[in-house]
Amino acid sequence: MAIDFSFPEEIEFVIQKVRDFMNQVVRPAEKIIEDNDDDRKTLVEQVVVMRKAAKEWGLWLPHMPENVGGMGLGHVAMAAVSAEAAKTRFGPFALNAQAPDEGNMHTLLHWATDEQKEKYLMPLCKGTARSCFAMTEPEVAGSDPTLVQTKAVRDGDDWVINGHKWFISGARGAKFAILIAKTEDNPEIPQAGNSAFLVDIPSEGWEIERDVETMSGGHNHCEIRINNLRVPDRNMLGGPGEGHLLGQARLGPARLAHCMRWLGQAEVALELMIERATTRYSHGSLLSEKQGIQWMIADSTMEVYQSKLMILHSAYRIDRGEDFKSEVSMAKHFVANTLNRVIDRAIQVHGALGYSTDTPLAKMATQARWARFADGADEIHQWRIAQRSIDAYLKDRSVHSATGSLPL
Repeated sequence: MAIDFSFPEEIEFVIQKVRDFMNQVVRPAEKIIEDNDDDRKTLVEQVVVMRKAAKEWGLWLPHMPENVGGMGLGHVAMAAVSAEAAKTRFGPFALNAQAPDEGNMHTLLHWATDEQKEKYLMPLCKGTARSCFAMTEPEVAGSDPTLVQTKAVRDGDDWVINGHKWFISGARGAKFAILIAKTEDNPEIPQAGNSAFLVDIPSEGWEIERDVETMSGGHNHCEIRINNLRVPDRNMLGGPGEGHLLGQARLGPARLAHCMRWLGQAEVALELMIERATTRYSHGSLLSEKQGIQWMIADSTMEVYQSKLMILHSAYRIDRGEDFKSEVSMAKHFVANTLNRVIDRAIQVHGALGYSTDTPLAKMATQARWARFADGADEIHQWRIAQRSIDAYLKDRSVHSATGSLPL
């Protein structure tokens, strides 16, 4: 049988190594950071310690090919690595496999010229630079990139760009941005109106107005004004009008990478729920002996299991070079909602303790809420999933191709 849900021995070795690295290096470093109230100097020192150790352990840059200094892991293997790393606060960053840099690395690897790779990709791979991806705008729906209003106008060998962006993650401290701007007003195909540009930061005309404060605080999601920003033509990434194509090619695997990390968080929440239920005594028995609590645990366990299968199958299709849009869309919607449901149940089982900041659950809840609209809102994915299912049925009188094309 071709279906095999096990990893090769060498990948199992890497996964165990990542698990050991998180326990022996990352968690102790995180404890030092927390004990020093996230003091900036201490944080930077410990990040350096973690990243230096990741290189020494041979766990640096797991998602990128060996010719740029990575481990060359495919998306299936990365599902396990990312889920394990995301059980900690700094795990993905320690391995240099964090958003948005991870997605930008993949984008540059496949779209950049040799000159662009040397200037922009290699510093990311070496960990000497950070980047951001600037597409979302406050004036238009983020789920529809054809509405982008930021405009780039050709002027000799340069492009002059004006516009307004927000929720640009990682913008503060980034050395460059991949900026999506409209270069054609009325293209024959709406999706062909945008182009991508590599913008050096700082640059005259690129102004960070603020870090947008969220329900979980400030996390370097910035609002940016772009006023007469000049970008040389050689800094166009891909060809004219390929910004939408590039963005979608980037966002598909990036959505799944988010799912991998969310899975790790959901599993942590489930484990915390069970730990609380098996140690808390109330009304004559442990919480774990009460049917209502057992149902919460059972529902969460089933949803984590479903999430794992959806992530693995989506990653499998990406690794095989097959169309993965439907599978990733379904995974993104389901895993984002699983994350929120499992954390919410864990808080409920903990009672007032879960609502406090004495456990990580409160912070996990406020950070998890964004998962249901980032990289496409729930409703957009549901719309697309329904469209594909209807189209499949009308074409073949079967929904087989819309439900994963599985051999069932």
